[in-house]
Amino acid sequence: MRSDLLVVSASQLITAPPGEGPLLGPDLDRPLLVEDAAVACVQGKIAAVGKTSEVRALYPEREAGHVVDARGLLLAPGFVDAHTHLPFAGTREMEFDARARGESYAAIAARGGGIRASVRHLRAVSEESLGNSISARLKRLLAQGTTTVEAKSGYGLSLEEERKQLRALRRAAESSPVEVIPTFLGAHEVPDEYRDRREEYVSLLRDSMIPEIAKERLARFCDVFCDQGVFTVEESRRILARARECGLGIKLHADELADVGAASLAAELRAVSADHLLHASPEGLRAMAEARVVAVLLPGTAFTLGLPYARARVMVEMGLAVALATDFNPGSNMSSSMPMAMTLAVTQMKVTPAEAWMASTVNAACAVGEGGRLGRIQAGYEADLVLFDASDHRQIAYHYAEEHVRMVIKKGALAMDRAESYKSA
Repeated sequence: MRSDLLVVSASQLITAPPGEGPLLGPDLDRPLLVEDAAVACVQGKIAAVGKTSEVRALYPEREAGHVVDARGLLLAPGFVDAHTHLPFAGTREMEFDARARGESYAAIAARGGGIRASVRHLRAVSEESLGNSISARLKRLLAQGTTTVEAKSGYGLSLEEERKQLRALRRAAESSPVEVIPTFLGAHEVPDEYRDRREEYVSLLRDSMIPEIAKERLARFCDVFCDQGVFTVEESRRILARARECGLGIKLHADELADVGAASLAAELRAVSADHLLHASPEGLRAMAEARVVAVLLPGTAFTLGLPYARARVMVEMGLAVALATDFNPGSNMSSSMPMAMTLAVTQMKVTPAEAWMASTVNAACAVGEGGRLGRIQAGYEADLVLFDASDHRQIAYHYAEEHVRMVIKKGALAMDRAESYKSA
């Protein structure tokens, strides 16, 4: 049979075992590993995966549109980064310096820094300039092996500025191989002009911003920062209920700064995911497990802010679907590297390298509602593949801060190549 793309002779392939949905409990540490592996792609999807001899028997090289010789390389699904604030303007290195001098995140925010500083930056730039910045970041993500990224607004905090963020994001996505999943995060903070009128801002979100964003199809999800000093559980419930009425999926920034009951709210609303969870209660986590809410953990943020890490091992043992993401943003984690997130998860949250891989691919795909087509190297799934300069999956998290990515394939097409291993048959 003819294939459009044939990858052969990979030293090792890592992916989730065949199936659908996230990997839970002990299964998170049971990936499918194939030595001397091959993958055949037809019309942008995986057609066959297995030993090179087996795949070649079905899809000979002479009938392949392109052949990739992957000898000495690791073959894996493209990373799915399930939580970023990609469409930001400006940077906040001055806050990084201030924290090094002993000032806390809360103190910086109280004096007008933090999210409010990024709001001022965002409002000062044009949509075109913002779009150019996003395009450059998407190019960097691709070079780091990320083929799908969730990206939140939340630095506009007015209808027009949130629109600007999401329009710039959409425009940049149209010219990038990276698949972008947009999320409306108008409830990221109460803007300065509503500091003494927060109920009016909640009403603005419910009555105007969410319906308009949904009507214009600028976002697939709605997120709320439900935490101490931000939005209360009751406010978050009302905002997210309106989002669901308007056809948006539900996500939460949950219990990052304190246990306010956000994890329980995520379970109550059957959100697609609840993210951060540094201080989530055992009761809230158990409720999430029962409601099948994905726990998206962001070790880079805890690392940058010097906060306690989320209790990944406890969550895995509870049967929660655990995913990893970067939380790439200008304030609390200026890193878009999924391999670095894996390193921190292994060294600081005590997940195994295999668990980190599954949390960054199949479970991360489930955290953005795409577990049925992304995150696995499996027949019928989209052919989102990455080749790494490594012969063993454990080397990526172990040999950190290195550029391991050799080639990226998105939907069966070459998206990035650092070598001459891609050739016509």
